[in-house]
Amino acid sequence: MQTIAAGEFKAKCLQLMNTVKENNESFIVTKRGVPIAKLSPIEVSHSPFGVFKGTVLYSEDLSEISIDEKWEADES
Repeated sequence: MQTIAAGEFKAKCLQLMNTVKENNESFIVTKRGVPIAKLSPIEVSHSPFGVFKGTVLYSEDLSEISIDEKWEADES
């Protein structure tokens, strides 16, 4: 893990963030040689929203939806 002085971090912040993202690399930011912060990649968790987009059928009348399964209710 690399260390970087706060002044240099301020000047190169966007470049360092790209490095973190692309190389999965972390940096320790120091002020007068004392570590004060850490810049590291986050673990991205995927949102459950939109996972089933386009997979649900909608109909005003549910009897219009065709299902190829035989239901117990259909047998009586």
